[in-house]
Amino acid sequence: MTVGDPQKLIWGFTWPLILGNMFQQLYAFVDTFMVGRFLGVNALASVGSTGALMFLVLGFVNGFTTGLSIVTGQRFGARDRSGVRESAAAGVIISVVFGIFLTIVCCYYCRDILIFMDTPPEIIDGAYDFIIVVYGGMLAFVLLNLQINLLRALGDSKMPTYILGATLTLNIIFEPIAILVLHGGIFGAAIATIIAQILGNLIIACYIRKKVPHLHTRYTDWIPKLSTVKEHIKIAFPMGFQLSIIAIGAVILQIALNNLGPVAIAAYAAAQKVDAVALMPMTSFGMAMAAYTAQNFGAKKYDRIKAGITACSKMSVAFAIVAGVVLALFGHYVMELFVGPAEVEVIGYGRLYLIINGLKFWLVALLFIYRAALQGLGKTFAPTLTGVMELVMRAAVAIYLAPILGYLGACFANPAAWVGGLIPLLVSYYFVKKELQL
Repeated sequence: MTVGDPQKLIWGFTWPLILGNMFQQLYAFVDTFMVGRFLGVNALASVGSTGALMFLVLGFVNGFTTGLSIVTGQRFGARDRSGVRESAAAGVIISVVFGIFLTIVCCYYCRDILIFMDTPPEIIDGAYDFIIVVYGGMLAFVLLNLQINLLRALGDSKMPTYILGATLTLNIIFEPIAILVLHGGIFGAAIATIIAQILGNLIIACYIRKKVPHLHTRYTDWIPKLSTVKEHIKIAFPMGFQLSIIAIGAVILQIALNNLGPVAIAAYAAAQKVDAVALMPMTSFGMAMAAYTAQNFGAKKYDRIKAGITACSKMSVAFAIVAGVVLALFGHYVMELFVGPAEVEVIGYGRLYLIINGLKFWLVALLFIYRAALQGLGKTFAPTLTGVMELVMRAAVAIYLAPILGYLGACFANPAAWVGGLIPLLVSYYFVKKELQL
């Protein structure tokens, strides 16, 4: 990505990312669909009430593994082949150690956290059944994300898309069997997802073994220098914490929703899944921006960075406007998929969420671009501050607006967070432009 027209390169890298991220997001979509249609609104509320907790941990995993791969991308851009291998090995070691730690801590405390969040008694057992399985399979999520991000760091966005598509297909096959044939309920739905993740790991590992020589490590690569470990952790932990900080705001908001009852919980959960799929193009442009910036920064081609940011912003905002209008006009039809047309109240609540959030997508499109660009440059302070701002804004809505306006107030949490998060990014980018003479 260090040679050629930035717009064409970014688009060529992004469209497979869009499909890949769609597949990744469709995991949650499929879980919600299967549970809502076959197990009922209370079961949907059970799974939905765990959304913030999943975001808290799996969001950290996604940011953390992306951060590990940024170092790999920088070394790849600098044509440092031994450095790429060393970076990949360090990423695996760090991921395994931290993945095991996360699994133990999350499984031990998850029921206590559900109780702390005021999860309604009628759905707390179902929520626990679902989240304990997800947390128990944490290492599968960690390693799959790492391998996908390593391939993307080398400029390959197509193969991760195919692999995620295959993994999603397996999940779509396994989940109805678990729910309808084996009568596994919510627990079975979660088990099906973990099995699909494990198989996805095996598929991508075989592909790397056969087709990606840059990631064929040697014995000496598995004894990383302390300086190498520090270099990876310096970027990975802040990126992970950025998303976890954001998720704390989502947890606080979930507490406010839990006090509104199962109908509001179910509607918000289903609408979030629709919203998350619609946001995938913007998320993908951000991921492309991180890879593009990291490679050009590693190659010291600073003049290409500004051109890439401008081109990527235009494309992402255009997608955001189209997606927002489509959701505002037709989102309620998608809501019917989850609960059926008879659940009028759930559908109405969901439609309200989609209209309020969808028409503000252009804000989050810009947020993803500038945050990713700064991360690709190795700048972690402003993106972390953005996470804090998103936490503060979501918490403020949950504490002050939701009790007054109820569900309507909760729907303004994301737009408020996007506005708050965008401010430090724009300020930081202004100074970075001066520093690098962009």
